[in-house]
Amino acid sequence: MTALLAIESLSVAYGHVEAVSGVSLGVDAGEIVTVIGANGAGKSTLLNAALGLLPAAQGTVRFDGRDMAAVEAEDRVGLGLCLVAEKRELFGTMTVEDNLVLGGFRTERRLAAETLGAVFDRFPRLKERRGQLAGTLSGGERQMLAMGRALMSRPRLLMLDEPSLGLAPKIVADIFAIIADLRASGVAILLVEQNARAALNAADRGYVMELGRISIEGTSATLAGDPRIAASYLGVGHG
Repeated sequence: MTALLAIESLSVAYGHVEAVSGVSLGVDAGEIVTVIGANGAGKSTLLNAALGLLPAAQGTVRFDGRDMAAVEAEDRVGLGLCLVAEKRELFGTMTVEDNLVLGGFRTERRLAAETLGAVFDRFPRLKERRGQLAGTLSGGERQMLAMGRALMSRPRLLMLDEPSLGLAPKIVADIFAIIADLRASGVAILLVEQNARAALNAADRGYVMELGRISIEGTSATLAGDPRIAASYLGVGHG
């Protein structure tokens, strides 16, 4: 079966500094895949390159079998590949509802209205605050809004960059419950996350990224049971 997202031998550089080096990974339809690693490992760069926000120095990104080399970022979104950035990038002086509507700007009007209703059903808190300025939301609400705005584009694969960053444990649990629910509804997920324990609990498979390269890959159960990963990322000592 062809992977929904297939990244092959991808390298990305900032000037003469290679941030991602020869990375290959895949995400199948209906699957949650996580990339874990320390801050600065190249995880966000990988996602930005997958969406076309950063140019690849070499390698390929294929979505649903199609080479994305000549496809602009906004057109990749139109094909069903979407990113929720770490900084969430909301329009703080616009209302919750207006932020969501912007997320569906490429969607036919009837479908956009239908999708907005579905987003409000999934995030009741956003519906309650639909007229509130996005800049006045709590951290958890902003993350929900960023995810809701991405869902307005009706993605087939949602890339999430550090969705739990800076959030209280209860909100983190809520966010990961939403991630599981999205997969159940048919949306594939590529999850970049420093909270390795939560990420591996949610994902089917995972990759460990270190210094711009994939160092280990496997099922989530295999990675969670690896002593090196337990010691480095799960806070479990050995020996």
